[in-house]
Amino acid sequence: MRSPRVPISLALAAGLAVVAVLPAPNAGAQESRSTIRIVAAENFWGSIVRQLAGVHGSVTSVISSPDTDPHDYEARPSDARAFASAQLVVVNGAGYDSWARKLLDADPGDGRRVLDVGRLVHVRDGVNPHLWYSPSVVNRVVARVTSDLRRLDPRHATYFDRRRAAFETKSLARYHAIIESISQRFPKAPIGASESIVTPMAEALGLQLLTPESFLDAISEGTDPTARDKSTADAQIEQHRIDVFVYNRQNATPDVRTLVDAAKAAGIPVVPVTETLTPARAPFQAWQTRQLMALERALTRAGAA
Repeated sequence: MRSPRVPISLALAAGLAVVAVLPAPNAGAQESRSTIRIVAAENFWGSIVRQLAGVHGSVTSVISSPDTDPHDYEARPSDARAFASAQLVVVNGAGYDSWARKLLDADPGDGRRVLDVGRLVHVRDGVNPHLWYSPSVVNRVVARVTSDLRRLDPRHATYFDRRRAAFETKSLARYHAIIESISQRFPKAPIGASESIVTPMAEALGLQLLTPESFLDAISEGTDPTARDKSTADAQIEQHRIDVFVYNRQNATPDVRTLVDAAKAAGIPVVPVTETLTPARAPFQAWQTRQLMALERALTRAGAA
């Protein structure tokens, strides 16, 4: 196992325990009130947009329940109506929410702005679509959403700029701080994972994700991993070649549960993550920071073992 590293400072540890959420400003303090109609395909993007839009945006997230599988979601007539009446639509893209793209193509709209995150960051369909687990993509989305809000409501451009500045410097401060802490404390620490949802964050943290990429993709896409990939993942656990195992508990297939049980039996810390906000109304940064803190604790335990 890896040797222990210098623990995080008490000040940072205390700071990471609470995640800032942008307050809703007093509506009476605004010189005028206008509301931009916004629809997000998924609530992880919807949470970010809601915080950036503040009192000048009304945000609806189509997929908002932790029990809903975004991969298999089938659009309803109410979703089509919401998309048709929206002034700004945010979709993940990259093949993740093809149902949303179908709704947009069926009704191009008049003057509606569309943010397709996959297209924004040049990730094509078929490539890892879990873009919200990439801090650099999150930063790009924050900038683009602010730009779209300014265009849709130029009278309140300064307001949106202030919201962006507060979100980046306050709300996301602990999220970025713990990412920096993990990357400094555990450079190239070997981890295993159940699927490709973990890949973007592992790359941002500088961790070595040893599970075969084809295994990760198979679980994410709902297909069976090969016998060879299963054997490799099993051996990594049995031989303690990984320090931590991270799995998506919203997609715990029999193959994933077998690996989770094996890791626990081997004394390897297991860290669950989720695909959508958990709980459903949690702010994006609180959800992500909580998972990152759990990962840091697991890496610390592995290093001390």
